[in-house]
Amino acid sequence: MSAPAAASAPEVAGSGSPILTVSGLRKEFKVRSRGLSKTLTAIDGLDFSISRGETVALVGESGSGKSTVARCVARLLEPTAGDVRLGDVSLPGLGWRELSAAYADLQMVFQDPNSSLNPRMTVRAILSEPLILHTELDAAARAARVSELIESVGMTEQHLGRYPAQLSGGQRQRVGIARALAADPKVILLDEPTASLDVSVRGQILDLLRRFQRERDIGYLFISHDLQVVRKIAHRVLVMYLGVVVEQGTVEEVFGNPTHPYTRALLSAAPTVEYGRAKSRFLLSGEIPSPIDLPRGCRLATRCPLAQESCRDQDPPLLRVENTHDAACPVVVTGAPPAGGHPPAA
Repeated sequence: MSAPAAASAPEVAGSGSPILTVSGLRKEFKVRSRGLSKTLTAIDGLDFSISRGETVALVGESGSGKSTVARCVARLLEPTAGDVRLGDVSLPGLGWRELSAAYADLQMVFQDPNSSLNPRMTVRAILSEPLILHTELDAAARAARVSELIESVGMTEQHLGRYPAQLSGGQRQRVGIARALAADPKVILLDEPTASLDVSVRGQILDLLRRFQRERDIGYLFISHDLQVVRKIAHRVLVMYLGVVVEQGTVEEVFGNPTHPYTRALLSAAPTVEYGRAKSRFLLSGEIPSPIDLPRGCRLATRCPLAQESCRDQDPPLLRVENTHDAACPVVVTGAPPAGGHPPAA
């Protein structure tokens, strides 16, 4: 069941070797359940890369591990295993001084600007802080740069003396974006940056992000559950379910030919803006399994209408569908139940 062809993805401005490479990323949490110590696996062996000028979107339901990925990449959470390389630098091996210096090239915009901006700092102080930490600008040059930043996100110098509580939600998110841009980073992690905003403001923020990417050749990791937003801003898409990637490819490949049952269910549940258009649904059944007690084999097998008995025996690998399009479902990709599978083609 194929979805309608996606709108043309934005053109990738950058090229060359990846600026951010994530390999084998794993994050476990120790939790107590019914008096017993257990392990919650939030991310289980994630691999992806981002080039300059490219947007890679990470999508999935709440609880799939998307935000944990961003926090592990930025080392706001320490990964259990795996590597995150910013250019040639391995972030997990850095001490706090070296990591602080690396943040000049790696910034983050959070979902909730109300909690990510210090309520006791003015906008001027918020935008000045990364310039003090990551540049050698003198006071006059910093002041000029702050004025440039606030104007670049569609606000005025009058806002610089205000506190976050004196701004609207959209203005606070603009300040968060301006702060992320201050040190001229190579990569920005965007964790649901438009989720808390009105539709009209959401479009303005997306336009800002696209413009800055074109002008500065920035790579984005864009985390979202809003598939319509992802179609407009992303170049490549990774679909996550319970800590693993079940499908990946370009926007055109994944939205135009959703292959994994989980992706098909997500896309068929997404609202459409076309009035009166009939839409068939691909339905999953049952509840999402607990990440503390994951089922054997394919993690979707307990909910999937296409599941076979063998799907419950082993975790399916990503298989090549076409070009750069991979999906972790041998039943759909090859028409056969899992039997070890083969890695995606090079």
